[in-house]
Amino acid sequence: MPDAPFRYKKLGYVAINVADLERTVTFYRDVVGMEVSEYRKGEVAYMRCGDDYHSLAFFPAAQPGVKRMAFELESDEDLEAARRHLKSLGVSYTAVPAAEARDLRHRESIRFNIPGCGMPMELFSGAERQVKPFAPTRANLLRLGHIVIKVKEFDTTFAWLTDKFGFRVSDHIRDDKHENEIAFMRCYPNPYHHSLGIARSDANQLHHYALMVRDLDDIGRGNNRLPREGAPVVFGPGRHVASGSVFLYFLDPDGITLEYTHGMEEFSERTPRAARMLEPKLEVVDMWLGTPRAGFGRVGYAEGANH
Repeated sequence: MPDAPFRYKKLGYVAINVADLERTVTFYRDVVGMEVSEYRKGEVAYMRCGDDYHSLAFFPAAQPGVKRMAFELESDEDLEAARRHLKSLGVSYTAVPAAEARDLRHRESIRFNIPGCGMPMELFSGAERQVKPFAPTRANLLRLGHIVIKVKEFDTTFAWLTDKFGFRVSDHIRDDKHENEIAFMRCYPNPYHHSLGIARSDANQLHHYALMVRDLDDIGRGNNRLPREGAPVVFGPGRHVASGSVFLYFLDPDGITLEYTHGMEEFSERTPRAARMLEPKLEVVDMWLGTPRAGFGRVGYAEGANH
């Protein structure tokens, strides 16, 4: 697979639409354990789980779900190369106005809709970091981990991301009829097993997003603590074959699925292992043989996607 003409650094942030901004800020601060970087009542809340200025951005909206996902590139030169590449592919993009980019603490940003699903994506460079280190509270959060989306035009979206836009497949789960299918992809050359997952579905929407935690004990404590604090656990604790991560999925106040995840396989930039084709069996989804409960991956209207 040829390299893309630009290099990713990581999944930078996810923007989320919520029904009640104040309720969401309280939950993600006091229950999830994130820190408020900036909160403008009725407008936006930026929250972090590491040393980036923000990892999640929350906006008030009529329908809860994903507003956009944003990937940081390694340099300004990579962002310019991405602009040229999008143009060569015939994909239109818009430059984020300078005032909004400053608000996001980015030097420059562009946005476009992913061909196939129409999901909004942002690319940016020159992100501002926090001077004060992140101080864990409710859980030992390390960073924003990944986002998984559900897409109708799976084949088109998958081919475009992997053949045209620099994502590498780490593992692929699929049955013989291609009815149950999910691809876990890393944004090259980021080493983590996946920053983005796409699942075949009859709708374009969010499935979940994940925060990495430092210790296995964060998973165990969360399993007991979160339900007592109003966050129903809907899957886990368990361990995925793909990535090897230990997981715990729970719901936020809007019913959006959020994950604490611990541990993840890392890939060499130049000599990675080959992607595996895995069967969609219970012991693959969860090596510990657990099953999802009601509400798992159900809420997540995608603003701007094809519906």
